[in-house]
Amino acid sequence: MIELRNITLAFGHRTLITESSTLFERGNLIALLGRNGTGKSTLLRAMAALGRVTAGSIAIDGEDIEDIAAATLARKIAFVNTERVDVEALSVHDLVAIGRAPYTDWMGRIGTDDEAVIERSMEIAGIASMRDRRVDTLSDGECQRVMIARALAQDTPAILLDEPTSFLDLPNRYELCTLLRRLAHEEHKCVIFSTHELDIALSLADSIALVDTPHLKHMPTQSMVQSGNIERLFDSEHVTFDAATGSIRLKR
Repeated sequence: MIELRNITLAFGHRTLITESSTLFERGNLIALLGRNGTGKSTLLRAMAALGRVTAGSIAIDGEDIEDIAAATLARKIAFVNTERVDVEALSVHDLVAIGRAPYTDWMGRIGTDDEAVIERSMEIAGIASMRDRRVDTLSDGECQRVMIARALAQDTPAILLDEPTSFLDLPNRYELCTLLRRLAHEEHKCVIFSTHELDIALSLADSIALVDTPHLKHMPTQSMVQSGNIERLFDSEHVTFDAATGSIRLKR
């Protein structure tokens, strides 16, 4: 699905990832982990063609992402960031409907088939009951679900999410990641999300992509835990990684 081919990634003059390759496949939930400032967001944006790699290439279904027209790419990858959309008088339905833009005509007209996709997307995301609510009245958790519904309406085989659990309380974090897991397994999508929630990532993700500067290591979740890579990366003088619970704890 999404293949990283010997990529080197930089931010400004700082190299974040060097000569790394891996494959992210459909039907899998992949958690992107790493310490702050290691390039998780930069990598996600590069995979969504919103940024460029310094060397190497990224391919979607075998085709170099730089050779794919923007209109075609919009039918392959949906990108969800943490920014709220608080447009006055915009309804949940209308925001989700924006996801159909790659499929509408030049006037942006929504047809019967588009409407069916919109309704199903809201149903899957669990927001059908709030279809007529104004977006600016939603809680952070509700807003994140709406943005995921918009990505579903875009009907892409891959969904990339940058810190989707930011600003959510613990129950909403777990519920949201459970939804992402269902999208991967039941809708057969490639779902990649960056997160700092190690316990949730290790309990729900099929595999872990760990940014361990300057390398990117990608393994099935249990293999990653057993490798000791997470423990080594997150252990420090003051905190330790508990592999049994997937949590970081203060050292006493």
